[in-house]
Amino acid sequence: GGGLCMQHRGPQTYLRSNSLLPDSCGKGWTGSHYLNNLLSVSLSLPGLQPFIPDSEGDLLFLLDSSGSVSFYEFSRVKEFIRGLLRPFTFGPSDVQTSIIHISTVPTIEFPFDRYLSSGAVQQAIRDMQQLMGDTNTGKALSFAKEKFFTDEAGARVEVPKVLVWVTDGFSTDDISQPMQLLKDMGVTVFIISTGRGNYLELSAAASQPPEKHLYFVDVDDLPIITKELRDAIIGTIHWPRLRAVEITSSSFRLTWPRLLSSDTGYYVLEYAPADNPRRKLVKQVSGDHTGLFLSDLLPDTTYEVVLIPESNEHYIPPQTTRVTTLAGKTMTYVTVAPGKGQGPMVLGAIETHGTDSPCSKTREISPTRVLISESKPHSFRVSWAPTPDSVRSYQVLYGPLPGNSAKLLEVDGAHNSTVVENLAPNTTYLVTVAAIYKSGKEKALSAKACTQEGE
Repeated sequence: GGGLCMQHRGPQTYLRSNSLLPDSCGKGWTGSHYLNNLLSVSLSLPGLQPFIPDSEGDLLFLLDSSGSVSFYEFSRVKEFIRGLLRPFTFGPSDVQTSIIHISTVPTIEFPFDRYLSSGAVQQAIRDMQQLMGDTNTGKALSFAKEKFFTDEAGARVEVPKVLVWVTDGFSTDDISQPMQLLKDMGVTVFIISTGRGNYLELSAAASQPPEKHLYFVDVDDLPIITKELRDAIIGTIHWPRLRAVEITSSSFRLTWPRLLSSDTGYYVLEYAPADNPRRKLVKQVSGDHTGLFLSDLLPDTTYEVVLIPESNEHYIPPQTTRVTTLAGKTMTYVTVAPGKGQGPMVLGAIETHGTDSPCSKTREISPTRVLISESKPHSFRVSWAPTPDSVRSYQVLYGPLPGNSAKLLEVDGAHNSTVVENLAPNTTYLVTVAAIYKSGKEKALSAKACTQEGE
């Protein structure tokens, strides 16, 4: 069957049909290899943006911006980088990217934390201008080493770090020592040579093995290596991580990759509202767990969560995430004082709506006492206190225990008691009194009540 050859020559793209890809396209690919090639080219075009999950890392591009590179070559490299980055998700918990120019003096185009969306990254690269000057790559590598590990450049601790160096193969200073320092600090180095670079020098500079980290390609054929290089980068920064699922207004479930076993260690989980870290809670979880359900949380609240693997074999970096609970109603169970001779018993709940929390400074408090009196076979009186002026009304919800049926009484906010009637004799009921405030907030407290024997 016929093959297709994408040739990039200047601003236009030519599509030809041939039985094999000719030498001018770089390699003779047919069949599935041809499809992979076409995919790598098409992914550099607008509109095709597959999602790459579980990728987290700092990705630094070192670009030859000196006078040894033509304006046309520089523009082709810019388009190549845009196509390479298009599918990634950018953000403080995803991929961050930065660009350093190789010139007489190394210059940072933008720090890692400047652009946190794909659209912003694409626009920044499109607007990037060539600097010209000398090709002082060694000086730029030393500069990169500083930027890779500093807050000033937006770099993060404990995430994979990748350097992609695009070069025409020419440098006016030594690169071996600063490059080795970068690799010794854990940076994975990919090199793309678009000129006639020294293979031995570049293969020593790239991460090992060189066949997976070093590419020689004509500047017009850069799209051919897009998918292969992207997959290699993903393999480096793929970072199965802590994440939240099943999020409600009062709970969420955390899941994480299997990092430990019951024999090799345990996990420490810390979580707290982002705006109130002093309310931090800590849980310890066995090493064979890969998830935990957290409940009794505040609605519409962002939580900072940290998972610390405590391994007895080797260091495993902590994982973090931010989770925001849904707005709406949440229920936190409270203990009501027991009667004589009874043990402590959870009887009711405090109910909140919206962003209100038990620690808020409003005067909207729940009833602190719910009293049951005048108990008869078919009725009893429910009383409550206090009764603030800001309460519009009270709702009394009651139903037999055990059971899931309930009835509702509406009581004017000026009253502090009501009689509940038409009850079954010798039956235990759960009674909840909710204060409905004029602001729309609700607060509630529950108690148990028993009707008398009789007909």
